[in-house]
Amino acid sequence: MDTQYYEGKIHAYVDYPITDILQMVGKANRPLQDDVGKAVILCQQSKKEFFKKFLYEPLPIESHLDHCLHDHFNAEVVTKTVENKQDAVDYLTWTFLYRRMTQNPNYYNLQGVTHRHLSDHMSELVENTLSDLNQSKCISIEDDVDVSPLNLGMISAYYYINYTTIELFSVSLNNKTKLKGLIEIIASAYEYENLPIRHHEDTTLKQLSTRVPHKLTSQKFNDPHVKANLLLQAHLSRLQLSAELQSDTENILGKAMRLIQACVDVVSSNGWLSPALAAMELAQMVTQAMWSKDSYLKQIPHFNNELIKRFTEKEVESVFDVMELEDEERKDLLKMEDSQMADVARFCNRYPNIELSYEIESKDNVKAGWPVVVVVDLEREDEQSGAVIAPFFPGKREEGWWLVIGDSKANRFVIGSFIILHICI
Repeated sequence: MDTQYYEGKIHAYVDYPITDILQMVGKANRPLQDDVGKAVILCQQSKKEFFKKFLYEPLPIESHLDHCLHDHFNAEVVTKTVENKQDAVDYLTWTFLYRRMTQNPNYYNLQGVTHRHLSDHMSELVENTLSDLNQSKCISIEDDVDVSPLNLGMISAYYYINYTTIELFSVSLNNKTKLKGLIEIIASAYEYENLPIRHHEDTTLKQLSTRVPHKLTSQKFNDPHVKANLLLQAHLSRLQLSAELQSDTENILGKAMRLIQACVDVVSSNGWLSPALAAMELAQMVTQAMWSKDSYLKQIPHFNNELIKRFTEKEVESVFDVMELEDEERKDLLKMEDSQMADVARFCNRYPNIELSYEIESKDNVKAGWPVVVVVDLEREDEQSGAVIAPFFPGKREEGWWLVIGDSKANRFVIGSFIILHICI
């Protein structure tokens, strides 16, 4: 086991943190199964004594809460646990961070452990953190004491994303944002800051950039955000990737859905219809690993370009068209094994068929600026529901639906309407 890894941002090998080394060594023994374990550490002679010291002596556990305090405070403000700066200080006194400050003050840059030192340090920590959240428009500070959540802060806390990411979304998204811009903005999120760049991987990413449909404005292929952009596009294009890049793609997709949904909330809060619809469509694209311009048949398991072309020539262009074919004709077109046929049948039977109807109450008395009651009924024909069948998406995806009322010509949501929703399944 080596003790260094390649850091693509600085084009150099750097040491693993000692905590990571200890965790890797711990993997040499299976709890409750092995009595002994053996790990071989390959390192320079000069580092031998250093590792022996930390391997044989217990390592103190320190708090890193101060490194991510913004998101914790934002969540506590949203839930009303923290309503003023004194509440924030009191919150810190109940944390492991406060306990370790008194035990290891030098680690936390304290000059002493007296009550005055601790009080001043925590007050400064709270002041700086809440000030940053206020500048990011996640919270508001009233009378220099009281704090209350704002819309961006509530979105950030609900989707569990970094406060700098929600600030980026607020600044970057506008009423003209299209698909290419959405992918760039999502790939620029803080959540992808630590995406690994391996040795010589920038060359691979440069080659990958020539195969994706949306060309990049930045050519820094050792930038993790550029890598996230390329891998998102590669996923939508279903490009063949190496095992390492495929693993990175799964990591990206695990966070992408939360980021996309946060984008939907940010743009809809501003009343912009077109970018909101584009973000909603992107969520479906990421789930099924396809572009919106691709054939709908590409969603079906085992459907490749050749098979899609064969169906299209027979004027079969949707999942419902496949279901309406005669059994013999469908079997002749598919030419699949029984197991693959079963996958296709399961997908088609689960494919949602939703009928939407709506009624505007008192529509003869509708006036500009007045609230309107719209009763919407969604009726689903099939009785099956559950996780979406999406072979290219890592993890489980439950069905989700957006109900949108907007004016496409004005590119805006109809805001202020009161909606009653009835769903019949």
